[in-house]
Amino acid sequence: MTEVTGTPEGPAVNRCVTTALEKPPDLRGPDVTAVFAELFDAHSRQLRGYLAGRVGESAADDLVAETFLVALRRRHTYDPAKAPVKGWLYGIATNLVREHVRREVRGHRAGLRAVGRPEPDHGAFVADRVDAERASKAVAAALDDLRDEDRDALLLTSWAGLTPAEVAAALGEPASTVRSRLHRVRARLQALLTEKDR
Repeated sequence: MTEVTGTPEGPAVNRCVTTALEKPPDLRGPDVTAVFAELFDAHSRQLRGYLAGRVGESAADDLVAETFLVALRRRHTYDPAKAPVKGWLYGIATNLVREHVRREVRGHRAGLRAVGRPEPDHGAFVADRVDAERASKAVAAALDDLRDEDRDALLLTSWAGLTPAEVAAALGEPASTVRSRLHRVRARLQALLTEKDR
């Protein structure tokens, strides 16, 4: 719902008030359609930006829709005591990204086999994909060298704007582990990128 608020010192402004943002949503209640509509409105745009950065513009919309579909199907597994809903949604989206990339790599390799070309290694394929989307060969190569867990933590914080606590919830890890991982990954990337500049 939208509410108009104002103060004696300033003009009235529209402020969107959603229960999805103020308290944990009731995903098991009778009005699940309205709750998911609010969740979609609150998180889909930022989630799409994260997904577009990971897999490209063309696949991002499909993955956003799939994220909310999976969330709807698994709504009974959501535990607000373990993670805020934003972290839960990004965890689902990150798993879908991994599945998407695996399918894409398999399809690419099958196509190459069908025409008799040698298969490139997975790392080169992913690096080329990130290159095309982000226009940064040095960063793409450095990201490609990271373990999946390190890459996910870094991209969830940098591209999706999640806090380390939200990343921890999304990945099902302690926040201290995520903070340590981020520190280590950032230092490693800094060293790699500094080396490549020389």
